[in-house]
Amino acid sequence: MLGPGPATLAVGAFITILVGSWLFTRVRGGSAEEGRSRKRHREAQQREPPVDIGDVETVAIREFTDHHSGERRAVGKIEGFVVFVEDVPTDCEVTDVIRIKILSFNRGHTSATATYLESA
Repeated sequence: MLGPGPATLAVGAFITILVGSWLFTRVRGGSAEEGRSRKRHREAQQREPPVDIGDVETVAIREFTDHHSGERRAVGKIEGFVVFVEDVPTDCEVTDVIRIKILSFNRGHTSATATYLESA
């Protein structure tokens, strides 16, 4: 009786390397981008927000996101600090510059909620 051929051994080795690579990535904690994201989140938790409740700021809209309430929110940043802006008119687009008022912080003070005031 003959053992497995060279092609079978090559396929087995490839599958072993593929599964091993996947397991290594999972144990290590995901992709490099996920690691950078976790690092930025930890750093954000350790610093004070660059704004206070009631502050009026000017931000560029970076993207839009759907809030768990179903409401469309704009996402802006102030010194790297994420601000979710509610009540943004539907004619606003990504890259538009708007004036906002800070309303509240999330529990860890790693992001804030603001309301739209006007286009800048």
